[in-house]
Amino acid sequence: MGNHQHHAQTTLRVNGKPHTLTVDHRRVLLDLLREDLDLTGAKKGCDHGQCGACTVLVDGRRVNSCLLFAVALDGCEVTTVEGLTGNGDGEEPHPLQRAFLERDAFQCGYCTPGQICSAAGVLAEAAAGHPSHVTDPAAPSGEPVPLDREEIRERLSGNLCRCGAYPRIAEAVEDVIP
Repeated sequence: MGNHQHHAQTTLRVNGKPHTLTVDHRRVLLDLLREDLDLTGAKKGCDHGQCGACTVLVDGRRVNSCLLFAVALDGCEVTTVEGLTGNGDGEEPHPLQRAFLERDAFQCGYCTPGQICSAAGVLAEAAAGHPSHVTDPAAPSGEPVPLDREEIRERLSGNLCRCGAYPRIAEAVEDVIP
């Protein structure tokens, strides 16, 4: 019984660079990022998709990387906290990273990469007009959703912070609303 039956060649663009790997069918994206590509920003929290510490962007959408099989993402664009700057050299922090620092929006820092990736997703979703549970149903469909504190809290509710830095996290996100 050959080992190759349980592996597949998978190509992912991670932070703008293509990576082709032979991946076990059961390997989740989080483990591939952390162990195979040494991108340790996304954290292993609950391993059940409930804490958000592993949040990354796949094709621009927020995902829990602990729940996604890497082989299912062949050809996808993955952005981790390390690649959020988009300038490739990592020299200039993303506006969200700057805001988190300025607002002191973290204590232990464990959940912070997931919070920042999630917040980047939130900004894009709201700009694209995606409503949340707290969006006014009378709001015009397809228009950007204004992000007030309630919207930010609702949209980030999948990201848990054991330190309880939520008010400062919300302030940091408010700081970067275009």
